[in-house]
Amino acid sequence: MDARLIAHAKEVRDDGAIVEIVIWALPRPLSPCRHSYKYRLYFGRSGECLVRYDNERGKGDHRYRQGREEVYEFVSIEQLLTDFQADVEKWQ
Repeated sequence: MDARLIAHAKEVRDDGAIVEIVIWALPRPLSPCRHSYKYRLYFGRSGECLVRYDNERGKGDHRYRQGREEVYEFVSIEQLLTDFQADVEKWQ
């Protein structure tokens, strides 16, 4: 079984800000994650990344906020989207 795209949305807002969400369902977890998703959620403007959530092999779940990277505790896709939206709203 191959990876399956379950969500992809990109919005370019009137002020030039970009919000993009990409989520894949994987056949097995991407180490060191325990869940079977690969994701990238991005918010930025003027070429600057303001908020990004992602996971990658060897690094696991993490997010960037205010120029800092921190570990992100993945609970569910729903919670991931809620947390991302809350961080995006702080910049508006």
